[in-house]
Amino acid sequence: MSDVVIREVAKDVWIFSRPFARLGIFPMGGRSTAIKLRQGGVWVLASTPLTQDTRNKIDELGEVKYIIGADAVHHLFLGEFKRAYPNAKLIAVEDALKNMSDKSLQFDGLWGRDPPGTNYGFEDEIKHCYFSGFRNKDVAFLHMPSKSLIEADLLLNLPANEQYSKSSSSAHGNIKPDSWIQRAIIKGVTVNAEAMRRDAMTVANWDFDRIIPCHGDVIETDGNKSWRALYSAFIN
Repeated sequence: MSDVVIREVAKDVWIFSRPFARLGIFPMGGRSTAIKLRQGGVWVLASTPLTQDTRNKIDELGEVKYIIGADAVHHLFLGEFKRAYPNAKLIAVEDALKNMSDKSLQFDGLWGRDPPGTNYGFEDEIKHCYFSGFRNKDVAFLHMPSKSLIEADLLLNLPANEQYSKSSSSAHGNIKPDSWIQRAIIKGVTVNAEAMRRDAMTVANWDFDRIIPCHGDVIETDGNKSWRALYSAFIN
């Protein structure tokens, strides 16, 4: 039986949630997100394995046009997705290259290498903001039609109840966006405070209500309030 929970969180926005334990110990959960674009094709933030049920749903949505790596460490399944969808554009962050064992992958775009303001073809529907001052070099994405913020390590919402709902393991742990512990984590992984202020404010000024994190439960409403609570030290 598959441990992947597949759900449409908003029109044409599908999530693929499964168990994942950091260092094999801490249950953070993993999640990929697929968006059926209005212009045609599918945009996928690929952060979990391309299981058969995952692929079946993505293929229902249409032709995969973009495979996205969200930061320097969410790269493990990019090759798997690219081999399945060889015609899709593969876009990730430059720092992922040094962490990847598969050096044969060819990228069509790399945040951190490409000039700021580079467009990749999906910007009429999905905005992006590259966090150069964040240790993992994360990219935040805004799906404008559904007012959904999609991100990897910039914000956690634990426990990962949905991601562990088909697992025999439990989703213990409690790290919320407004907690002191997560604010301390963000401070600890900040490598350039000025850049973090700039990018945290950019995202705070986006129009979103929902947050789809890679780790933890979806924040279905008041997402912008949660973002501002976590990044209060940078945007106030």
